[in-house]
Amino acid sequence: MADGPKRTGVARTAASSGRTAGSSLRVQKMSYAGLYLAIALVLPFLTGQIPQIGAMLCPMHIPALLCGFVCGWPWGMAVGFIAPLLRSVLFGMPPMFPTGVAMAFELSVYGAVSGILYKLLPQRKSSLYVSLITAMIAGRLVWGLVRYLLAGLSGTEFSAAMFLAGAVTTAIPGIILHIILIPLLVMLFEKAGLLLSR
Repeated sequence: MADGPKRTGVARTAASSGRTAGSSLRVQKMSYAGLYLAIALVLPFLTGQIPQIGAMLCPMHIPALLCGFVCGWPWGMAVGFIAPLLRSVLFGMPPMFPTGVAMAFELSVYGAVSGILYKLLPQRKSSLYVSLITAMIAGRLVWGLVRYLLAGLSGTEFSAAMFLAGAVTTAIPGIILHIILIPLLVMLFEKAGLLLSR
């Protein structure tokens, strides 16, 4: 008869420990997400110092993608959506309409898709690249769609040539940088035990 209360006590302790661990993980993810948001606000100032290609490096994309990989898709999506809008309010760049609004949807897709795929796919190096490249393609397609819709609302034009120029041609330095840098950083974080998404 004495075993019953003991088992109940053990179960309650385990449940309490699980809730504490879950709460601690949420706090960690929130802290990391706040850090990535801060990086997204500051990084364009640094890359802007590089003549000719600074803006083409797409610096705000990096924290959104990393947050998706490290913290998981909800946090990556939130940071990606908030960053361009908040930066527009604080610093006036990017301009809120249409650039900031379109970027908010683009970066939120980056953070969401990278986080979802990296969690679902097998834990292999190739999965990291598949997640990254898929997120980059999906984000650019969403950016183009939002720009097209906003152009229709404002009575302006957004052609296929403008989409290709904005999503691909002028972004080539950024695309190359992201494909090289982000997998290296994610693998380093994984070795250091800093990935919270898996």
